[in-house]
Amino acid sequence: MSRSDRIAGLPMYDLPALRPATDALWAAMRRSLAARGIADVPADLTRDLELEALWTHPDLLFAQACGLPLVTLLDGRIRFVATPAYAVKGCTGGDYRSWLVVRADAAIARIDDLEGGTAAVNAAHSQSGANALLALSAPVARGRPFFEDIRLTGAHAASLRAVQSGSAACAAIDCVTWHHLARTDPPATAGLRILAASPPVPALPFITAATTDDATLAQLRAAITAAIDEAAVACRELAIAGIAPTEESAYARIRDMHRANLKTGCARLATLLADLAPRS
Repeated sequence: MSRSDRIAGLPMYDLPALRPATDALWAAMRRSLAARGIADVPADLTRDLELEALWTHPDLLFAQACGLPLVTLLDGRIRFVATPAYAVKGCTGGDYRSWLVVRADAAIARIDDLEGGTAAVNAAHSQSGANALLALSAPVARGRPFFEDIRLTGAHAASLRAVQSGSAACAAIDCVTWHHLARTDPPATAGLRILAASPPVPALPFITAATTDDATLAQLRAAITAAIDEAAVACRELAIAGIAPTEESAYARIRDMHRANLKTGCARLATLLADLAPRS
């Protein structure tokens, strides 16, 4: 596999304040791949494609995806490379979780108190923002609507703003995103508190195109490990501690969560996630 039109993208935690670190990690990855004989590695990350278009691009060399699309929208359409391990609260080994966030001054003591309110959700295909929220609401929703309304915001930061403004009662936020926003943009998390934590699942996977051959896949796995070591300063900024010994099969936990949630979670959220069926 050697093509000049290969692309790469690391969109999942590409906050403005972290872009220099993300670019530094990719530069190290590029050098590592070149040293391993991989030709035509893109010099720059692609940042102008919608997520599904990036993930399913026929010339995708390397990208990071969300775990829920991995087992639904992308099932059979990409190859799994590796799972990063993050050094933030809420992460253990190769697992991460979501924080259920509410206003600090809200009279909300438990998840049951959110019944009849509005939930902010970044995207229907988001493990951390949608599937995790469904898992958190399932024990009390038992298939009922539970939330009065679901507000799609397009991004975790926008979901947090909705909770801060009072236009939403809660949002489920990726704990890595929460860490990055709290550190680089304190107003983004101001006036908010964590009410609960979702069950842990494997962190956001690195992927490559379905057509990537086994030899290149092996080189990608070796290169990302080497790049994380080389770009140690950048990885501290990104909170990446290394590569976890996670197999692709571990993401079945997300598939199982999704299937169970469709049966027992909040009916409105379940409707939102019902179209995420595998396309293989």
